[in-house]
Amino acid sequence: MNDFHIFLQLLLSGVISGSIYGLIALGFVVIYKATEVVNFAQGEIMMMGAYFCYFLITSFHISFLPAFIITLLFASILGILVEVVILRPLVGEPIFSVIMVTVGLATLLRSVVGLIWGHENLAFPSPFPDTTIEIFGVIATPVEITAIIASVGLFIMFFFFFKYSKLGLATRATAFDQRWSFLMGISVRKIFSLAWILASVVASIGGIFLASMGGLDPSMSLIGLKVFPAVVLGGIESIVGAVLGGLIIGIAENLAGGYLSTYFGSGVKELSAFMVLIIVLMIRPYGLFGKKEIIRV
Repeated sequence: MNDFHIFLQLLLSGVISGSIYGLIALGFVVIYKATEVVNFAQGEIMMMGAYFCYFLITSFHISFLPAFIITLLFASILGILVEVVILRPLVGEPIFSVIMVTVGLATLLRSVVGLIWGHENLAFPSPFPDTTIEIFGVIATPVEITAIIASVGLFIMFFFFFKYSKLGLATRATAFDQRWSFLMGISVRKIFSLAWILASVVASIGGIFLASMGGLDPSMSLIGLKVFPAVVLGGIESIVGAVLGGLIIGIAENLAGGYLSTYFGSGVKELSAFMVLIIVLMIRPYGLFGKKEIIRV
């Protein structure tokens, strides 16, 4: 494999990783757009979806597609429970308190998964074949190609949902001003629940793809912290920013791991996301697609 093919392989790997990051980042953005809450348990919700799908397939011998659909229903219920039981009583409380609650929720979910399934790596019963596909000298697996296609499809769906549907417009209005949205007849509580449902569903989809590629491990939830730079990079209120931020971080990680790890060690791959974030925020403090706030005194 020549240098150009190595570059293309690293680039493709970055796009694959970035598409998964983009899905999880999408959950961050959807919740923030509606509730102005940064959900630091997004990675754990992703992990719960993947483990629940694994549980259905291995314990009840359900085929992948029905298990996938049931998992999305489970994710929806989990999202509603988190919003109604944990976060709704905190309405009006300082935002720092709400964020710390999501951090506590993340710890709780990781502990639950560890207690039930243990901490060892588990092989996810993926329905995708182990064969590889070669395109112009670049190798990819069916699950990786499917992940990219599914991510693009979901990004397009979310774009049209927020731009043209009544619920999407209501969510945008709620994000702009909750009080005026309530006065205009929008059920703000339902919008909050909807945001958590959508965020939980896309996180679970990303978790299932991630588990199909690398197996199940409670530490996979830490990808939520890795995705957060992508969210900030793109602009925490931007759907397009979440997608682009995820792709930039995924590509930067893989290129750094491929070209710089020889000189700086394997840790450079993990640090690259934050280095890119620092550089971009020095130029655009509100992110690539974030809204610049002007405060008049």
